This record gives sequence, structure tokens and C-alpha cells, in this order.
Amino acid sequence: MNIVCLDMEGVLVPEIWIAFSEASGIPELRRTTRDEPDYNKLMNFRLGILKEHGLGLREIQATIAKIDPLPGAKAFLDELRSITQVLILSDTFEQFAKPLMEKLNWPTIFCNTLEVAESGEITGYKMRCEKSKLTTVKALQSIGYETIAAGDSFNDLAMIQASKAGFLFKSTEQIKKDYPDLPACEEFGDLLNAIKAAL
Repeated sequence: MNIVCLDMEGVLVPEIWIAFSEASGIPELRRTTRDEPDYNKLMNFRLGILKEHGLGLREIQATIAKIDPLPGAKAFLDELRSITQVLILSDTFEQFAKPLMEKLNWPTIFCNTLEVAESGEITGYKMRCEKSKLTTVKALQSIGYETIAAGDSFNDLAMIQASKAGFLFKSTEQIKKDYPDLPACEEFGDLLNAIKAAL
């Protein structure tokens, strides 16, 4: 029994924080898990900038409403879900992901949640579990699934390496150079064929 575990941002949809950085005119918010391996450090950095500029959930959600999945992502996901189980494992937050999941025809997503004050200020965040992607992949393996994983960033490497097959997708040149043993795909068709071959 197989289950495919996919990252969300950078793989199926554009990076939310980059889109918000452009919308808000705050270049510091362009930093993502492609740049910073330590997720807690990255999130605390982001929350500090939001507070400094008086920005909250409402403003970020207004940007997310304008984001569409990457070209070909929905067709890729639809075909993949017709042949095997698929789970999206993301370090994003429920409050960000919901409108994007609607545009992708409601695939199953495991992600985290934001702590939001009545004013809309994001005061903190709650991670689902430690090392959430790797922990989830190992939990799936413990109940009889073989996992196949794909992602683009530092926080995807552990789940990719722990799976029976794993792929970098639309990753950075640096990550591809640092992990030459991981097959890298740039197009959805190539990733779909690679996953089918691994099933």
C-alpha cells in the first residue's frame, strides 16, 4: 500500500510569504524554508516583522485569495489521486491553506495552526508535532504504508530521504547540488511519471 506525500508551497501553489512580501512591499518577508532551515527561527522572524508593520491575518488572507495553484498543479493532483492515495504535508497553517485547497478540489492536508487575537494580529503558531513531515511519514509507515515523497525545500528533505522513493520538485540549485543523490524534476509530467514508476 502506497501513499504519496507532497509539500504544498513551491510544489502545488506559489510561496504564500513571497506573494505577501510583494503585496505588502516588505522584502524581508521573502525568506522561506528554501533560505532558512530552522522553521521556528523563520516564523518568529516573520511574526516580528508583521507586528512591526501592524499587519495581521486579514491582510495575508487578502493576498492568498488572489493566489492560484501553479499551472498544471490541479491536473497533476487529480490524476495522481485517481491512481493512489495522496496527502499534502505542509508547514503552512489552516488559516492560509483552506482557500488554496478549495482551488485544488479539496485534497487532504496536514498542516499547522495560527494563534490569532480578536484584532487579527497573529500572536503565535502551534505546530502539529515536532518535525511534522518526517514524523507523519514515519507514522504512515508504522501503519503499513510505503511512502513516496516530493518537495522543494530544506524542511522536505527528511521525509524525502525516509521514503521508499523521493523527489525534489522545482527546488533550488543549491539544494540540488547539496543532494545530488535525490532525483530532481521540474515539470509535473516528469514528477507524475517518476511517482508512477515508484508505485
